[in-house]
Amino acid sequence: MDLRLATFNLENLEWSAAHEAAFARRRAALLPALAALDADVLCLQEVGAQKPHKHSVREYLALDRLLADTPYRDYFRATSVRPGTSAPADVHNLAILSRWPIRATRQIHHNIVARWSWPPPREGDVEPAPIVIEWDRPLLYAAIDLPTGAVLHVIDLHLRAPRPAPVATARGEGSSKSQIEGQFIAAQKREGQALEARLFVETLFDAEPEARIAICGDVNADEYDAPTRLLRGGDNELQQGARALAPLEERVEAARRFTVLHAGRPKLIDHILASPTLAAAWRETRILNEGLQDEVFAPEPVLGSLHAPIVAAFAVG
Repeated sequence: MDLRLATFNLENLEWSAAHEAAFARRRAALLPALAALDADVLCLQEVGAQKPHKHSVREYLALDRLLADTPYRDYFRATSVRPGTSAPADVHNLAILSRWPIRATRQIHHNIVARWSWPPPREGDVEPAPIVIEWDRPLLYAAIDLPTGAVLHVIDLHLRAPRPAPVATARGEGSSKSQIEGQFIAAQKREGQALEARLFVETLFDAEPEARIAICGDVNADEYDAPTRLLRGGDNELQQGARALAPLEERVEAARRFTVLHAGRPKLIDHILASPTLAAAWRETRILNEGLQDEVFAPEPVLGSLHAPIVAAFAVG
């Protein structure tokens, strides 16, 4: 059987009744990409959630409207919630859509890697308060029953962007010291959550050494950065080994190997990583980046997305 697995950062998908026309324009720009993916399993990032009424809990109204009258409307669905609650966050939620039944789903947010405190250096006689390192959003996992009887394990993630986290210092939040420390905190968050995702993958391998596993999403890091290397695993510099995840986006020809344009520079920050058993069934990877806007120069409001989606095709026996 054929399996098409895709990932797409929707770029702050929002909806409100007061801006119905603006949403219709965004939807018209996103639908061709969703149709071209023709995905059996689709991982989405940056899905907003809205309140039907002022005092009600948030729901995935924008996502429901985006998928209406498309094949994805009837897909099985797993979605994230704000950690510690039963409702989604206002922005940057995750969703996994599947043509086939989802047998289990789990949200992971400091379930494996605990929060920790980082003590900033002293500033003269001032002892800054410790800063708690905590992920900005959870990971989302789904176990999907394939028609062959096998199980596909999918982890959808959106790691922290490398921009500095806000840090208050004696020199002010906008000082160079604040920016430097904020950059360090952002790196800890991004790499720490990559570690948690990879350790969760280890538990899947422990239970099923030949598991079909895919990590999909916006890693906010290229193929050589620490978060991606952590996710891939492996036992040597070439990231090889029985539990190493193969970066399927790197199998695209070099000229098309990017998912974001930043000030004219192509960057590969969205990824699909596959376990050896799944990668052995790989047939093709496509990055739909034709006509992609540059995220630095794109006019507001953004139509479509500033991320190119990726789809990988497999022949799964």
